[in-house]
Amino acid sequence: MTTFPQGFLWGGATAANQIEGAFNEGGKGLSIQDVMPNGLATPPTEEPTEDNLKLKGIDFYHTYVEDIALFAEMGFKTFRFSIAWSRIFPNGDEQEPNEEGLAFYDRVLDELEKHGIEPLVTLSHYETPLGLARQYGGWRNREMIGFFTHYAETVFNRYKGRIRYWLTFNEINAVLHNPFMAGGIEVPRSELSESELYQAVHHELVASALATKIAHEIDSENQVGCMVIAVPRYGITPDPKDQLAAQQRSHSDYAFGDIHVRGYYPGYLLRELREKGVELDITDADREALTNTVDFVSFSYYMSVCEAYDPENYSTGGGNIIGGVSNPTLEASEWGWQIDPIGLRIVLNDFWDRWQKPLFIVENGLGAKDVLVSDPDAADGHTVEDDYRISYLNDHLVQVGEAIADGVELLGYTTWGPIDLVSASTAQMSKRYGFIYVDRNDDGSGTLKRYKKKSFNWFRDVIASNGETLQG
Repeated sequence: MTTFPQGFLWGGATAANQIEGAFNEGGKGLSIQDVMPNGLATPPTEEPTEDNLKLKGIDFYHTYVEDIALFAEMGFKTFRFSIAWSRIFPNGDEQEPNEEGLAFYDRVLDELEKHGIEPLVTLSHYETPLGLARQYGGWRNREMIGFFTHYAETVFNRYKGRIRYWLTFNEINAVLHNPFMAGGIEVPRSELSESELYQAVHHELVASALATKIAHEIDSENQVGCMVIAVPRYGITPDPKDQLAAQQRSHSDYAFGDIHVRGYYPGYLLRELREKGVELDITDADREALTNTVDFVSFSYYMSVCEAYDPENYSTGGGNIIGGVSNPTLEASEWGWQIDPIGLRIVLNDFWDRWQKPLFIVENGLGAKDVLVSDPDAADGHTVEDDYRISYLNDHLVQVGEAIADGVELLGYTTWGPIDLVSASTAQMSKRYGFIYVDRNDDGSGTLKRYKKKSFNWFRDVIASNGETLQG
């Protein structure tokens, strides 16, 4: 018997910079992603380069009708996408929005409504307009708060009644680890002072809270969530020092949710700032703004890590921006991300116990090097035999069901990359997540034709049964 509630929002999640392409069409300005041809691997370039796949994406800007029809065929109840900030305000600091950009998302919403798919929209998914990064220094600058809230108010008004679920910043805690991608700060992390970094964090938190306030004022039906990277951290040994290290490093993740949910800075973060010699510029207006708390907490979950008091004594593992000590009990993906389905149940219970706010899993999936093969039974003659992805998602969803049975209130689950897209961290197409294969290669070649993978029908059946087809 399924534990998934009626009305559970099954679907998939994407980001504009990884799917849309058309970087110079429809009046769009440049974003920071347009000068990141290698993802996180190298510093940003001065101008867009032809080898940057994100400039081309998977051409969703022109294929959204067909792609949304495929999502509907799978039975999606919701689709998470982001609005490209620089499509609405090309430089970021304009007073008047770009009508062509607004009209594009009107058309996307038309298609979703036609298929009865609930939109879940991220305002800022690692897509700060490049003009704001280079002219204002990104989120280090307090002026960014006004630019962001003006953008938020614009789209809240434009799409009033059409979008009910909103996320402010994607993986907001990532700014501590990658200040350019997550904060539009074009200074290497190693050269950025702790004071500059945490002031930028503060500006984003205030902007998020003010956007939440504006959303509620414009439409009381709006539901606004924060979005964080969720990474359970286990002490590598039972030694209390290792357990304390795990707890203290978890605090850097909890802090963002604590502030969004509770409306003030937690004591452990204030202590950390004191010990780092950081004195933030926090005004009384900022403190008042932070009291505008979120309606739900959303998160990405891909892997877990271990922590140690002496981490140099252990090997380290890769991960979604945040790494840690490798867990010898777990296997890893082709990109070194350790696979831990039970960790998702732990996160769900942990977050629910901590915040008592509805939760939403808005990213979870497996990046793999899929191989397109001939299949005479497939309508288009080809498929991908991705049993490894089916196994990964099944095992994680079984644990989601267990967490719901534990009493966790969960709004929905959107897999990362329901259609193959350009990787944020590596800027590759070969790191594929989708149920739909897109014929585009790392060098940009390919027909862009879409093919259904084996997992397409599997996920369709999971949704249709509301989780009853999952194998425990």
